[in-house]
Amino acid sequence: MKHKLLIVDDEPKILRSLTFLLEEHFEVYTSDNSKDALAIFKKEAIFLMLLDLRLNDESGLQLMNQCLNHQPKACIIMMTAYSTLENSINAIKSGAYYFIPKPINNDQLLLLLNTATEKLEMFRKIDHLEGHLKKELIGSSPCIQKITEMIDKVKDTDATILITGESGTGKELIAHQIHRSSNRSAYPYVAINCAAMPGELLESELFGYRKGAFTGAQRDEMGIIRRAHKGTLLLDEIGEMDLRLQSKLLRFLQDKEVRHIGYAQTHQVDVRIIGITNRDLTREVEKGTFREDLYYRINVINIVSPPLRERIDDLPHLATHFIDKYNIAYNKNVRGFSDEAFEVLRKNPFKGNVRELENIVQRAVLLNTGDFIEPHVLHIGQPKETQTASHASDPYLTIFEGESMKEIERKVIAFALKNNDHNRKWTADSLGISERTLRYKIKEYHL
Repeated sequence: MKHKLLIVDDEPKILRSLTFLLEEHFEVYTSDNSKDALAIFKKEAIFLMLLDLRLNDESGLQLMNQCLNHQPKACIIMMTAYSTLENSINAIKSGAYYFIPKPINNDQLLLLLNTATEKLEMFRKIDHLEGHLKKELIGSSPCIQKITEMIDKVKDTDATILITGESGTGKELIAHQIHRSSNRSAYPYVAINCAAMPGELLESELFGYRKGAFTGAQRDEMGIIRRAHKGTLLLDEIGEMDLRLQSKLLRFLQDKEVRHIGYAQTHQVDVRIIGITNRDLTREVEKGTFREDLYYRINVINIVSPPLRERIDDLPHLATHFIDKYNIAYNKNVRGFSDEAFEVLRKNPFKGNVRELENIVQRAVLLNTGDFIEPHVLHIGQPKETQTASHASDPYLTIFEGESMKEIERKVIAFALKNNDHNRKWTADSLGISERTLRYKIKEYHL
């Protein structure tokens, strides 16, 4: 089966020549403008895209960001006749898979697309594996047993659930488990990250809008609340939602009715709401950044996702799960950890929790050359003195008295990007945030 490929360029001649070159290898879709391109991208579930940097109606980077917000795993290759180092860096930083200059070298393009499809196949293998391995929470510690018992009690109710806990503990996995084991499992499970976009954009994504309701509203959009009808809606990082939108969400929870932006008619929606946050919402209520009435509406059932340090007995089960996962992804045959390597792993503080463990195992499986993972492959256990010295000398961590929180956040993200060679997955993991949130922050701070 051929991969779908969307080619976006405002020059008809280039569209024709690229289609002629690639239609033998791909199911090719074309567009000469950003509006139609985005519609095709969403409708056809496109994962592979050739995109011109400059379009008549919009910057290619802007369209790329819209596409990546919709499908973060998409591979988007930027094309331009105005090739500069600055353009290349900006494109890669914004999430482009690669940047290729015009006139295009056909052999180079085919090789690049072949590599991109291999990456997409790896993602599909991982998703397929997770579909089989993530049927239940991994581990047998008292913490996990308690969560499993709670899920059994609440799965078939309509009660709103709030899942709290540190970043990287697996809160979304708990939400998935609730949906999969509930009487709503045959219906949609829809997730949205409330921190990944500004309030007005988040409102339009949630509640939908009518064509012409605001600048850029070029077609009717039903919104993800209605898309989740009869299923489950996951509001990830709900603590980041602004107060105005909190008020609108509260009205929906009370009435179970959605009114599109720019439209008077309401639509009744039957949906189970699950909220996720790593914030202490009681403190946010005290500070006035989160509505008290909304807090009580979403916190009917509270499930706390424990940090890895409180369920360290589950470490062998989790490590084995991730080895199996990345053995398939990378065509490897790693059998496990050596005793010495597992001891190093066990002593790690895991401030990033299960997400950090997965990142360590993924890297180890990829780099390992023998049957068992050895300590030197893990890249953990650096002495604190070394860390302190390297951090102290780095200007990104110099935080001056009187600086705003936004400036401090910008410096921390810039430091993390530099420390992780601008690898977005590693940077997001080290910061304990999602890749989508990181992408939004990079754009906000022009990093």
